[in-house]
Amino acid sequence: MNTAQNMDVVRRYFEAVAKGDLEGVGAAFSNDIEWHQPGKGTLSGLHRGKAAVFTLLGQFMQRSQGSFRIDKVGPLMAQGDLVSTSLHFCAEKPGAAIAMSGIDVLRIENGLIREVWLFSEDQDAEDAFWG
Repeated sequence: MNTAQNMDVVRRYFEAVAKGDLEGVGAAFSNDIEWHQPGKGTLSGLHRGKAAVFTLLGQFMQRSQGSFRIDKVGPLMAQGDLVSTSLHFCAEKPGAAIAMSGIDVLRIENGLIREVWLFSEDQDAEDAFWG
């Protein structure tokens, strides 16, 4: 695939995330996706496969009582099979809230998201929020 096609894959993924379209999110992922969740918290680490990634995403929703969202996605930038974007995310739970910027880097393989790396503005605060 070319760079423009890779960017379209990522664009469709973020559109599905914004709509809460889990089928669309899953359709964007390779079956053997690798998701690199940063930090030292209980959700941090490498999550392999769609089931593991959906479990992780479910934990974000559960721990934030359904409030977790990406409220801004910046311009997509690509080089070869890598696509990156800046974004802003937020979530709330009783007694705590989080709102910060981040960078997502996604590797596209055969028209699907094969690998994801996340970078957060304040990783210690994110770790504290998620537990």
